[in-house]
Amino acid sequence: MGVGRDFIGPFQLIRLIRAGNTTQVWEALRDGQTERVALKILMQSHAKDKQEIEQLKHETMVAKHFDHPNVIKIYDYHDTYGIPFISMQLFNAKNLKLEMRERPEFLDLNLQEIVRRCAEGLAHVHERGWLHCDIKPDNYLADEQGNVKLIDFSIAQSLKTKFSLFGRRSSLIRGTRSYISPEQIRRDRLDVRSDVYSFGCMLYELASGKLPYTAANPNELLNKHLRGPIPSLQAANPNVNVEFANLVSRMLAKRPDDRPSDMKEFLLQFNRLRMFRGGVRRRTNE
Repeated sequence: MGVGRDFIGPFQLIRLIRAGNTTQVWEALRDGQTERVALKILMQSHAKDKQEIEQLKHETMVAKHFDHPNVIKIYDYHDTYGIPFISMQLFNAKNLKLEMRERPEFLDLNLQEIVRRCAEGLAHVHERGWLHCDIKPDNYLADEQGNVKLIDFSIAQSLKTKFSLFGRRSSLIRGTRSYISPEQIRRDRLDVRSDVYSFGCMLYELASGKLPYTAANPNELLNKHLRGPIPSLQAANPNVNVEFANLVSRMLAKRPDDRPSDMKEFLLQFNRLRMFRGGVRRRTNE
């Protein structure tokens, strides 16, 4: 069975969920089954791109190691229907970046529990021997009930073998510049504290509505991650509790040794505090 207008092999395409630069995610239904799935499909313009294909295969291989309610399930890689794609668990939810823009009141009411679930999902990934390497609000989905899924393992790296899809000697910086750790920029060997740093950048943004670092150009932004002073979360949002602000500052330390040692240590401290004074945060839209 080939590619049709509404089908890819046995999968009927129901609706487009989101589109990226090289892939589209569709809700789909497989012939003979009632449970809907999501398909992450390479666009026709990239269907023969070897690197993009390897990323899909890599993501499928990595995700098969995980079994956690806060981590998306990926089922299989497919390449026999004329276009490469992966099938995965369907989770009808927007990512946290969109929620910040479109439904800040939802985050205001649920952020403490959402952050806890985000951290538990990442802790599971680390416990199974993997680094995510691209932690950011875009890669967490959250539904109306506050259920959370960590997604996108396309550049994940093994903790045990130091295996990376791109190789340790790659000259390319992998990750998203607004959340990338100093050691990722330097292309050093990574451990879980690299993801801890990125998670800290995400927390700063979720709690304040602002990124920890901004710059006029990409190189200046990377330099701020490497050498810039740690920004004050309380200055960005005065309603943040000092204990939480101090925890985020530790996560943003330039030296990995100065950060929480792993997500378990983060959760131990996080579960003892409240993020905000007076219940929910004072939202900033600047």
